[in-house]
Amino acid sequence: GGIILAGKELEGPGPDRGVVFQSPSLLPWLSAVDNVLLGVNQAFFTASQTERNQIAEYYLAIVGLADSMHKKPGELSQGMRQRVGIARAFALSPRMLLLDEPFGMLDALTRYELQEILLRLWSKNKITALMVTHDVDEALFLSDRVVMMTNGPEAEVGEILSVNFPRPRNRTDVLEHSDYYHMREFLITFLAERSHIKGEFQSKEVNSTPSSTDGLSGNDTLSVKSRPRQSLVSLVRSGK
Repeated sequence: GGIILAGKELEGPGPDRGVVFQSPSLLPWLSAVDNVLLGVNQAFFTASQTERNQIAEYYLAIVGLADSMHKKPGELSQGMRQRVGIARAFALSPRMLLLDEPFGMLDALTRYELQEILLRLWSKNKITALMVTHDVDEALFLSDRVVMMTNGPEAEVGEILSVNFPRPRNRTDVLEHSDYYHMREFLITFLAERSHIKGEFQSKEVNSTPSSTDGLSGNDTLSVKSRPRQSLVSLVRSGK
């Protein structure tokens, strides 16, 4: 298959797509501002160096790193490094933002703070964003649509949930919205139900625990609960 963006089929990476990884993936020998400038210099090569510096510094200031932009990654906390990654992606002024579980490695407080920063940046740029997450509450707070995927490797779209909470969003207002817990239960039920695998019992494995298969005979139905591995793909659409 192919991927179409703005009417053109994509053939490789480009500055029209910003990416925020689960791990910040910063170059350790460069400062925070120089890490952001790597992409800015490519995306805005016709601008003066002063203008490019201003772009990098502007986005680092927005994510709360105005006083730390000249520090190297080793001098920053995990949350601060992820802020650099977010600033780096938005500084490109991309047409689309891709986020791969960007807050999965962070503690709850830092995760909430960066979710707020992400929404604040998005409200200024209004670019289309696609984020992969396993966090139900995160998906509901950030997105306009939640696409539920089945298990891989041949994953398919399971359900699509529209999230119509008003914008701009406040976390308290979202949690108190009359539809919030109904939507949350819907997502959790999908994940839980898809973690059960049903089949016919054929024979007892040598290493099976006695209690797991005793009493079963051929053609009996066997239900196995596995750890849920489904993903929630959150979509935040452009305001344009």
